[in-house]
Amino acid sequence: MPKHVSPRFSKSNRKSITNKGDSTMDRKIGTAPTLVYPESDGEPMAESGKHVRTLLDMIDAIDLYFREVPDVHVGGNMFLYYEEGNPRKVISPDVFMVRGVSKKDLRTYKTWEQQPYLDFVLELASPSTYAKDFNEKKTIYEQILQVKEYCIYDPYGEIDPSFIGFRLVGDTYQEIAFIEGRLPFKTLGLELGERDGVLRLYDPVTETWLGPSREHVDEAKARASEAETYAREAENRASEAENRASEAENRASEAENRASEEARARRDAEAELEKLRAALERLETTQ
Repeated sequence: MPKHVSPRFSKSNRKSITNKGDSTMDRKIGTAPTLVYPESDGEPMAESGKHVRTLLDMIDAIDLYFREVPDVHVGGNMFLYYEEGNPRKVISPDVFMVRGVSKKDLRTYKTWEQQPYLDFVLELASPSTYAKDFNEKKTIYEQILQVKEYCIYDPYGEIDPSFIGFRLVGDTYQEIAFIEGRLPFKTLGLELGERDGVLRLYDPVTETWLGPSREHVDEAKARASEAETYAREAENRASEAENRASEAENRASEAENRASEEARARRDAEAELEKLRAALERLETTQ
C-alpha cells in the first residue's frame, strides 16, 4: 500500500502555495511606494510651553484672518519637502502662509504637489536654534523656496536680535524696518508686534490687535455676560419704575379717595348747617 502523504505537505501543493505567495508579495511590492516622506521625526513640537502657545496662536490667528479668503493655506509644524525624490531635502517651518493652495489639512507639504514658493514663514527661535534659523533655514527660504517674507522671533527675548523680519527683494533678503515697534508684512497685510509681552497680529487698517480664536470666544463670552448684566439691570430698572408708577398710582388713588371723602364731609357739613339754620329760623318764628 502506498504511503499516505498529506496534501498540505505534498510537493505540488508546496509549489502552488509558494507561487501564490510570491504572486501576492509581488503585487504588494509593485504597489508599495518606492520613497517614503516621513510626517514626523518624533521630536517635540517646540522648545517650551511658551513656544508651543505662540506657535499655535499664530497659526490660529492668521488662519482666522484669512478664513473668508479662498486658496490661502496656513499651516505649521509640518515637514516641507522641496526636492522630489529626495526625502532628505526637508525643512519644518513653525508657521507658514501660502496662496494658491486649498485650505484642506495637509500631513506634509511637497512643493511639487503644492505651490513651490511660500509667501510667509515665521520661525520661533531659541538660543539652541537661532544659528540654524538665521543661517541654514534663512538660506533655504531665501534661495530655494524663495519665501517672500521671513520672520524670526524669540518669545523669551534671550537672543539679539530677538525679533527680526526679512523681505525678498530680487533674490536677496533685506531687513524689514519697524513701524512703531511692529514689523509690517505685505504678504499678510498685517503687522507683527508684542502686546503685553506676547506676539500678536496688528491690523493697520482697523487699528486693532488680532488674537487667536480662543480670545475671540472669550471676548464674545465677556460681551454676552455684559449684555446679560445690562439686560438684568435694565429689567430691574423697569421693575423699579413700574413699582414707582404703581406707588404713584396708589398715592393718586388715595388722594382721590381723600378728596372724595373731604367733599362728602363738606356736603354733609353744609347739609347739617342748613338743618341748623332752618331749626334756628323756626325757633325765632315761634318766639
